[in-house]
Amino acid sequence: MARNLSPKCKLCRRAGEKLFLKGDRCGTPKCAMVRRAYPPGVHGQKKRRRARSEFGEQLAMKQKIKRIYGVLEKQLKKYFKDVKNKPGVTGDLLMQKLEMRLDNVIFRAGFATSRQQARQLVRHSHFTVNGKRMNMPSYEVKVGDVIGVKAGKLKKEYFKNTEEAMAGRQNVLGWLEVDIQQKMIKIKSKPTKDDVGMELDVQMAIEYYSR
Repeated sequence: MARNLSPKCKLCRRAGEKLFLKGDRCGTPKCAMVRRAYPPGVHGQKKRRRARSEFGEQLAMKQKIKRIYGVLEKQLKKYFKDVKNKPGVTGDLLMQKLEMRLDNVIFRAGFATSRQQARQLVRHSHFTVNGKRMNMPSYEVKVGDVIGVKAGKLKKEYFKNTEEAMAGRQNVLGWLEVDIQQKMIKIKSKPTKDDVGMELDVQMAIEYYSR
């Protein structure tokens, strides 16, 4: 499966803001945006960030969305094609597609420190959806789905005595029901743009693809 293997800290420095791609490290003094808050490269420290054109703003937002959710250009473009002719606000529908990816749900529920770690856990078959093993991070969950930790994986050190840490990492609003002790997540409803908790103007990405 194709993946973006670019160093995560460089992606944040290129974007000029924290994208929280490395989990707990992003909240410490070791974060690259604390230590080196300038673009990567030999001349990065001397570069001044230029004012962007409208197209540049759209491109930057599209790139930001890709980096935060860990999707490739091909995947994001496919999501756009899937929703562009559906009734409703296209930007909101695209956001739902991204938020309802299995790896994102695992991260939102606090079962992983980052979406990257959530993808790794899913690929290693740590989770089930409605009782069936699922190892596709991009799997799109549906309202009513129940996600659990595979029985054999509950004995792993990662899941032992981690209730407090998981609860502290939770980043959910009303659309997920999380049972930390039972290691279960239920999809109560579809997420809204208010559930994202990030400054993302998805409509700008829609405008980029609609050119």
